[in-house]
Amino acid sequence: MNNIPFGPTYEEMLHPHKIDKDIRKRALKALKEDELDPINLFNINWKDENNEVHKVVLPKALTGVDANIVVMLGKYIPSGSHKVGAGYSTLIEGSIDGSIVSGEHTILGPSTGNFGIGVAYICNLMKYEAIVIMPDNMSNERYERIERYGAKLDLTPGTESDVILTLERTYELKKDPKTRSLAQFELMPNYRWHRHVTGNSAIEAVKGIGNGRIACFASAPGSAGTLAAGDQIKKVFPEAKIAALEPYECSTLMNGGRGQHRIEGIGDKMITLIHNVINTDFIALIKDEDSVRGLKILHDGIDTLVKNGVDRKDAESMTEMFGVSGICNIIGAIKMAKYLKLGPDDNIVTVATDGFDRYESVMVDLEKRTLEIEDFVLDRWFVDVFRKNGIEDIVDYRSDSQKEKLYIQKEKDWLKFGYKQEYLDSMRNSEFWDGEYNKIFEVDKQIIKMRKE
Repeated sequence: MNNIPFGPTYEEMLHPHKIDKDIRKRALKALKEDELDPINLFNINWKDENNEVHKVVLPKALTGVDANIVVMLGKYIPSGSHKVGAGYSTLIEGSIDGSIVSGEHTILGPSTGNFGIGVAYICNLMKYEAIVIMPDNMSNERYERIERYGAKLDLTPGTESDVILTLERTYELKKDPKTRSLAQFELMPNYRWHRHVTGNSAIEAVKGIGNGRIACFASAPGSAGTLAAGDQIKKVFPEAKIAALEPYECSTLMNGGRGQHRIEGIGDKMITLIHNVINTDFIALIKDEDSVRGLKILHDGIDTLVKNGVDRKDAESMTEMFGVSGICNIIGAIKMAKYLKLGPDDNIVTVATDGFDRYESVMVDLEKRTLEIEDFVLDRWFVDVFRKNGIEDIVDYRSDSQKEKLYIQKEKDWLKFGYKQEYLDSMRNSEFWDGEYNKIFEVDKQIIKMRKE
């Protein structure tokens, strides 16, 4: 690996200032000049060069609510998405325990896009062959970037709503003993990375904002890795509420929905194995067209935003910050702020998994199926997306009966993949999740040890 250490520990991904100063300096230089330099492994974190969390506090003229909505920005992480963190963590843990061997194994990355991009990127840096399994109707930008990083594509039928087919295809490919899967939906390094790195970064992100606490963390599940941040947030702020955001058109958690939707990055039709449903307090539904139209407004509707009270510099700064799933999360945060009746001292944290750079084709598609997109249309969309979304389609999932529905659905989804009932039952206890989280400390010791070998 070009004479650099084995890669960052979980603690260094949370606190990059703890990385050797020379390595940190070289990594920051490579981030700007050469994204395929392996030293970029040490840029897998939420922090900027000043060790501050990449974030934006949304203008209240945009959100229309009193609460502070803090959005952590994944576009600044190598490969352009926070999904690379889960990919690296899963690969490095496999390398440590000997289940993944360089030069022997081809890596499989089941995904609807961003995780696949992250797997392709990490495998490029760490010199593994990679195959990304994903639906065949995602944005072209996703396919192009995966191939640019040197991975092969294995496409399954459908869209975001058919992610279960990618999992089934992965299980077929896993029968080859020369393959190893970085299965984001079921392997715990994904959970560990987000709980430790994303969760603690979220806690840092609200320092100096409002009351400095987190009232709510809202995120679409996807693999449910990001939702693991909520487990750590609740350890520090027990009053915090965790909201899982689903597409209205395919609300799997809420009612077993089996529809299609356009919110790329939040695959559905299953409850992922790593989803700790104990800490899911609310489920809120977001309409996919609102997410796509909201992205159009923030990317191209600067005048619309200014007309509605957003400072022009703020409007201009946000044009490249978000993707479709980020807008979904923002709408969900707005809805939860209204539902929980949060005030100006309260903070809601959410994430923008990626930026606009992989959604130009989505905007082209929006224009093709829309009769006209003039300024007056953007003005109307602004009201529909950011003002009229209210407390409808939000359900409280804190009762035992609601939790039981989720446990039963998870069993239905995962017993067929060979997991035992006893293992699934163990996930009903917080001790299981805390035990999985605490493994990071031993992993970090092993990483440091392998650096010296």
